[in-house]
Amino acid sequence: MSTGLSVHIGLNQVDPAAYDGWSGELGACEQDAVDMAGIADAAGFDVTDPLLSPAATAETVTATLEAAAGRLAEGDILFLTYSGHGGQVPDLNHDETGDRLDETWVLHDRQLVDDELFELFGKFAKGVRIWLLSDSCHSGTVARRLPEMLSAQELGRRFSTADPEEVGRRIRAMPQSVQSAVYRRDRDAYDRIQNTRTAKDLARIDASVLRISGCQDNQTSADGIVNGLFTATLLEVWRGGAFAGSYRGLHREIVKRMPPDQTPHLFQAGAPHSAFARQRPFTI
Repeated sequence: MSTGLSVHIGLNQVDPAAYDGWSGELGACEQDAVDMAGIADAAGFDVTDPLLSPAATAETVTATLEAAAGRLAEGDILFLTYSGHGGQVPDLNHDETGDRLDETWVLHDRQLVDDELFELFGKFAKGVRIWLLSDSCHSGTVARRLPEMLSAQELGRRFSTADPEEVGRRIRAMPQSVQSAVYRRDRDAYDRIQNTRTAKDLARIDASVLRISGCQDNQTSADGIVNGLFTATLLEVWRGGAFAGSYRGLHREIVKRMPPDQTPHLFQAGAPHSAFARQRPFTI
């Protein structure tokens, strides 16, 4: 019998001391993590307590994924979700074309570079499925042109709120000015992370990774009052388990309901597993 583990990360704020005074406040990321844990529990996964804001440190996330890799074998599945800011650091091992920026998850105490995440995926056994949902901005290719916020009017249209101006500040991308300041201050640490790891495109991953991210590279992911826009739409499509399609079908139905300026992206990595995307979502 296959085993299913789930890990859920949600950050409504980060440690300002780690980010040049920026606290990265968001409104719905912790709830995203809790709701995804609820889906996992209903589907029979062994659910790790959600890692929320202060608990979502780089060390804890790394240790949690390493522990999952030690437990899962061929035929098993990891369901991993991240809800929070996306960021970038300069790419030193040249796995990014065009903009020369590596994508990051903005954790409480520091950024987790995508090379680190792919290295962690490489610790999972052959035949393990990894199902990843990332409700953040992963905007490597055109980061310099991304707005740091949508207009209050646009977010007021998307979300019912008494204070659209406040919601208008909630875009799940670290501001460019903060990214630059943090990298200047902590350059040695971030350079060492990349210099001691294989570029993500060259990392050996025997597991099969299926990821849906909240937006395309040239878009932003919107925060919300209860859930992020992407997570809220996924919950709407999933309908408490009434959805009967595949992972690809789930992605298609989410895209249909999203505005044209935020189009979730489906991506596969690691060992080829053509049947994975055709399976019913959240099936162990």
